[in-house]
Amino acid sequence: MTSPVSGPVPGTPADSAAHRPPEPPAHEYNVGLVIGSVATLLLLAALDQTIVSTALPTIVSDLGGLEHLSWVVTAYILASTVAAPLYGKLGDLYGRRLMVFVSVGLFLLGSLLCGISQDMVTLIVARAVQGLGGGGLFVLALSVVGDVIPPKERGKIQGMFAAVFSISSMIGPLLGGWIVEQFSWHWIFLVNVPLGILAVLGFAVSFPAHTATHKHKIDWSGAAALSVALASITLFTALGGHSFAWVSVQSAALLALFVASVFAFIVIERQAAEPILPLDLFQGNVFRNTSLLSFLTGAAMLGAVTFLPLYLQVARGVTPMMSGLLLAPMTIGIIAATTVAGRYMRATGRYRILPLAGMGLLVAAALLLTRIAVDTSTLVFSAMLVLFGFALGLCFPVLTTAAQNAVPRRVLGTATAAGVMFRQIGGSIAVALFGALMTARLASSFGGLTVNPEMGPQQLAQLPPEARAAIATHVVDAIAPIYWIVAGLALVGVLFALALKEVPLGRNDAPPAPVE
Repeated sequence: MTSPVSGPVPGTPADSAAHRPPEPPAHEYNVGLVIGSVATLLLLAALDQTIVSTALPTIVSDLGGLEHLSWVVTAYILASTVAAPLYGKLGDLYGRRLMVFVSVGLFLLGSLLCGISQDMVTLIVARAVQGLGGGGLFVLALSVVGDVIPPKERGKIQGMFAAVFSISSMIGPLLGGWIVEQFSWHWIFLVNVPLGILAVLGFAVSFPAHTATHKHKIDWSGAAALSVALASITLFTALGGHSFAWVSVQSAALLALFVASVFAFIVIERQAAEPILPLDLFQGNVFRNTSLLSFLTGAAMLGAVTFLPLYLQVARGVTPMMSGLLLAPMTIGIIAATTVAGRYMRATGRYRILPLAGMGLLVAAALLLTRIAVDTSTLVFSAMLVLFGFALGLCFPVLTTAAQNAVPRRVLGTATAAGVMFRQIGGSIAVALFGALMTARLASSFGGLTVNPEMGPQQLAQLPPEARAAIATHVVDAIAPIYWIVAGLALVGVLFALALKEVPLGRNDAPPAPVE
């Protein structure tokens, strides 16, 4: 079976390395400079999802508009989530080089507008522009790896990018606080401009242009339906429980819009000449299972990690900076596992055992995290995080590499974007649902009174010892069930990993053919 434009259905023998286009010589690319440039751009985009958090109080005091505060974060997340699949398809149609320039241009323009904003509305609009660019950088960075690195070598690079995400989640708030204290909140955004320009210049000279030789018909209707679906679920998860109640007219309307737009998207894609996300891809075993595993790993990572700073700062009373340092073992685990996974894939050309082992270890790590307590030692907690990170690190590089290896070359960017999209959706839904669960348990523990999640060590220090101990106990009790759910998600992931077929990775002697 074949797709109208994509060629063979992924997962069939026609998708194997033996049926792919001829590969060009490796000297077309300066691989080191390409990877270094896109990694820098990826780091800037990832940091902008976390670096703003500690600067929000200062921004509000300067610009006002407290009622719009949440949109400073939400606008970026919303725009980047909606843009990601569009960049994947457009990169396949018109080449990654052009789309990198477009995404970097939007990201830097948004950063500049954020840095010179004088009111909250302008800042929010600028954050949306920034997100439109940042969402493309996530997808294009992973897709460029597929253009310049042979399949057996991709695991270690994809793992390095996964570590970039993990590191940014830890250092973002710390770096944001330092910049605000030493300079001003404007420089959180303005610093992106010179660094981004240097990185894109490095990319421009190292990644040659490949002119498109075919005219294409963009699936604007499918893109619109998919954008509405992603926007509605993102708004539901980002604003639910804050701007409106989970059980409310607004929540119901967003969920209804999500369901309707998904249905419309499926109908449109079945009829489109060049679909934005070919549904035939889901008939392939590898693409289908890696997409589901991406959803689960996104939910497990963001859902679990988001609430650990609350445990550290409220239950254990450590400073925000120290809590960031205490989360570092997870990054160490991710880096160690991606190194192991990369070497294994390079040596054997195989990958199926890695997500299976990763999901199994993730079950164990999540079950251990259900045992955290107020008096859990730093050594034991660090060991738990190392195992948790190691489990995730066995999965992250494999999922993208396996999907890219199994789909036709013409939809490499589309397949990569789908993985990013499912990971973001999984993380967003998990954070929202876990947050609602934790809040409900805290309210029940305190007889209807809730604990301010932003309460830190300074506020806790002003309370009597008995009150601090009670709050710490209730916070731990409220967080523990989250990790039981994460363990359940990981167990489901084991089943998908068992169902995953293995398409041996391609040759190790040359990069794959560039998109034309």
